[in-house]
Amino acid sequence: MDGVEELCALGVSTVFEAAGQRGLVDVPLHRLIPGSRAAGPARTVRCGQDDNLMAHAVMDRVRPGEILVLTMPEPRPVSLVGDLIARQARARGAAGLLVDAACRDVDELVALGLPAWCRFVRARSGSKTTPGALDVPVEVGGARIEPGDLVVMDGDGAVVVPAGRLDDVLAAARERAERERRLCEQLDAGRLTYDLHGLRRLVEGG
Repeated sequence: MDGVEELCALGVSTVFEAAGQRGLVDVPLHRLIPGSRAAGPARTVRCGQDDNLMAHAVMDRVRPGEILVLTMPEPRPVSLVGDLIARQARARGAAGLLVDAACRDVDELVALGLPAWCRFVRARSGSKTTPGALDVPVEVGGARIEPGDLVVMDGDGAVVVPAGRLDDVLAAARERAERERRLCEQLDAGRLTYDLHGLRRLVEGG
């Protein structure tokens, strides 16, 4: 298991805490495929406002294992991704989609099986007239995403790990996961976090 796969398995909340509570995509996201997880280096796209021309253009650059991050200047409930875009992304080997706008054709996307997270679900489609930019820094939910940064997504949302911090965050996430594994053994045996974390004295004194 490589570092990206391990971060994916550890999950968004563990990675976020291990990263010093940095990099959270702090907006509600729709996870289109229940139970799905995805992680990989970001392939970033800045579309024109309410326009998905660059979602088509980026397909020429997508590489296997990447997370395709699609944005526009102002997030609005206009679809940048539907069945046709998702099919191309899957064929190019993308690991998943993070769309700071809307997706549509949701039933088809679920059947397709490519993990996708989006801010909105709407049938309204974008135009295809306004050039944007590829492989540039973007921002999603307060998180800055540089091309190649690691994006981790699961049922808790999404978190971004700068490429240069991967090793440090992975090591910290492993340590956190091991601590929680040992804690869970105690909880399963009937112990309480109220006592294990010293919280009782905060409430009851002493």
